[in-house]
Amino acid sequence: MNKSELIKSLAEERNISIEEATEVVSIFFDSMKEALKNGDRVEIRGFGSFKIKEYKGYQGRNPKTGETVEVTPKKLPFFRAGKELKDYLNS
Repeated sequence: MNKSELIKSLAEERNISIEEATEVVSIFFDSMKEALKNGDRVEIRGFGSFKIKEYKGYQGRNPKTGETVEVTPKKLPFFRAGKELKDYLNS
């Protein structure tokens, strides 16, 4: 399922316009992104949690040429599925 399919499903399920459903979904995802950007953890009970993992920079190596390259520090989102989601998928 992608974002537009989610919007369509919400609109049909709740009998609201596509524009209203688009706004709800956008607010939801924007709020999650902003919380993660601020370093907060996002937890959706029964589904899972999102957090940011920070990775330090390091010296890497290009496997093709063997040349040493500097890998910059980065932040990446990390999702951990909740117990209820795992149980649902394995039932």
